Amino acid sequence: MKFNRWITVTALFCLLAGAALAQEAPPAVDAAVAAVEGLSEEAQGLADFATRKTEAEAQLVTRGEFVANNVWMMVCAALVFIMHLGFSCLETGLTRAKNTTNILFKNVCIVAIGILTYALIGFNLMYPGGDSAGAWFGFAGFFLDTANADVTAGYYNGAYTYWTDFLFQAMFAATAATIISGAVAERVKLSTFLIFTTLYVAICYPIVGMWKWGGGWLDAAGFYDFAGSTIVHSVGGWGALVCAWMLGPRIGKYVGGQSRPIMGHNLPLATIGMFLLWLGWFGFNGGSVLSAEPGATSLVLVTTSLAAAAGVVSAMVASWIVQKTPDLTMILNGALAGLVGVTAGADQVSPTAAIIIGLVSGVLVFFSVLGIDRILKIDDPVGAISVHLVCGMWGTLAVGIFNSNFSVFTQLKGIIATAVFCVTFSVIVFGLLKILIGIRVSEKEELRGLDISEHAMESYGGFQIFTTQ
Repeated sequence: MKFNRWITVTALFCLLAGAALAQEAPPAVDAAVAAVEGLSEEAQGLADFATRKTEAEAQLVTRGEFVANNVWMMVCAALVFIMHLGFSCLETGLTRAKNTTNILFKNVCIVAIGILTYALIGFNLMYPGGDSAGAWFGFAGFFLDTANADVTAGYYNGAYTYWTDFLFQAMFAATAATIISGAVAERVKLSTFLIFTTLYVAICYPIVGMWKWGGGWLDAAGFYDFAGSTIVHSVGGWGALVCAWMLGPRIGKYVGGQSRPIMGHNLPLATIGMFLLWLGWFGFNGGSVLSAEPGATSLVLVTTSLAAAAGVVSAMVASWIVQKTPDLTMILNGALAGLVGVTAGADQVSPTAAIIIGLVSGVLVFFSVLGIDRILKIDDPVGAISVHLVCGMWGTLAVGIFNSNFSVFTQLKGIIATAVFCVTFSVIVFGLLKILIGIRVSEKEELRGLDISEHAMESYGGFQIFTTQ
C-alpha cells in the first residue's frame, strides 16, 4: 500500500466527526472513503478465509482437534498471565526507586484479587447465559459451577473446556486493574487501591464485558470488540483517568503551573516490561480466536505484530520531530499503543490496515501523553491513560473504518456507554473511599517513599538513595 493512502486514511479519521454531520461529503472525503472501502474489502476477504467453517464442520471436531484447541487456549492464558510481569517491570522502571516495592506489591495482589473475584462473582456476571441475551445485566449465581462443568468437546464447539474458559477470561479480568495501578503510582494509599480494584474487577469490568462478550445489548446492536480495546483497555483507562484526576499530581510534578519531568529510575527494566507485554499479546489476541484454527490465529498474530511495530516507528518519528531527541519511553508506549489499537479488530483488518492503525496509535499516544500532562495537568507516571484509553477508543473506531461490516457509529455508541458507566462507577466508589478512609498518603510518606512508609522495607538494600523528589 502506498504511503499516500496511509495519509488519506489518517486524514479521514480526523475529519470523521465533521463529515458525518454534512449532507454531502466533500470530494476529498469521498476519495478517502473510497480508499478505506478498498481496505475494508481486503480485510473482509482475509477474515472470511481465516474463519471459514460451517456448522456441520464444527460438529465434526475430532479428539485431536479438541485437545489442540484446548491446549492452545491454556498456553494463551499463560501468555496473558506473563503480561502481569510485563506491567510490573514497565511500571517499576518508569517510576522512582523509592516506590518499587509498593508497585510490585500492588501488581502481585492485582492478579490474586482478579482471579479470586472472577471466580466468586465476575465470571457469572460476564457470562450469565442465554436468558440474558440482549440485556444490560445478568447473573448466573456465585462461584464456579463445579457440578455442571463441561470438559467435553460439546462445551464450545470443541474449542476448550469450561475450566479453560474460566482460566483464560480470569487472566483478562486482572488486566483492567493493572492499568489503573500505573496511573496512580507513587501517591495512592495501598489499602484504598486494593479495595477499589477489588470492586472494579468484581463488578465494573464484568458488567461491561457482558454487554458484548456475554451476549448483552451491545452485542445485539452490532458492536464489535475482538479482544478488548474497549472492553478491557478502555475500561481500565477510564478508571485510571478518574483515579489519577481525583488523587492529584505527585509532589513536585507541577511547579509554577509548569509540568516538571519526574524520571523513571530503570529504563532497562521498563524495556523488558514492554517486550514481555508484546509477547503476552500473542496470547491476548491469539487466544481471543477461541480456538487453534490455523488461518484465524496466524492472521491475528501478524496484524498484532505489524501494529506494534508501526506504533514504535510513528512514536519515534513524532518524538524526534517535536522534542528534537528520540525518546525511549515514547517508543515503549508506542509499541503498546499499537497493540491496544489493533486489539479490537485484529481478526477483521488486513495487514495493511493494521500498519495504519499502529501508525496512528503511535502518533496519538505521543500527543496524548503531552496533552494530558501539560494541558489537563493530570499526572500519569507511565502514560497508562494515553496508551489504554485513548488508543483503545481509536482502535474500536478503526474496526468500523477498515471493515464495512461494522458501523463507526455503533462502535462510538459502545465507547460512550462504556465511558458513562465506568466513570460513574469510579467517581462513586473512589469518592466514597476518599471520604471514608482517604485515598492518598501523607506528604511526609510520599517524600520518604512508599517502600518505607507503606511496607517498611527497601527494594534495593544497601543501594537505595532517598531524595525529596
